[in-house]
Amino acid sequence: MKKLFLYFILSGLFLFTGCKVEPEPINYGKDQCHFCKMNIVDKQHAAQMVTKKGKQYKYDAIECMINELKKNGNIDDIAIFRVSDYGLGEMIDAQSATYLISEKIKSPMGANLSAFKSRERAEKFQKKEGGDLYTWDEILVKIGK
Repeated sequence: MKKLFLYFILSGLFLFTGCKVEPEPINYGKDQCHFCKMNIVDKQHAAQMVTKKGKQYKYDAIECMINELKKNGNIDDIAIFRVSDYGLGEMIDAQSATYLISEKIKSPMGANLSAFKSRERAEKFQKKEGGDLYTWDEILVKIGK
């Protein structure tokens, strides 16, 4: 009886610790965009969401992630939003990023949307490439309409 009890305790502990709510790396060239089904190859515009239960959603463009949110309206179920820092390819927190829409910086799905970790860096790109800057809340409204 003690062995059976210990088995259930260990099984429960394994299941509890097995569902980590953290992003998995994007396997560029192999992973498929959850929204548009294209292969994710562009490290400059990729995006990712992780639900509060740990389910992974990967996107080839920031606009695909935003359109998915618009379509399914599940923003409260999401624990993590990440976007690629343009020019660096590093995944960053989407909610604190600054966004640039510039006709001179093409993104995979045509919204010309890029993300930057710092506002200062986004402003430098804006001076060089033109366009408009947005916060997370502003870009959700702009792209999500």
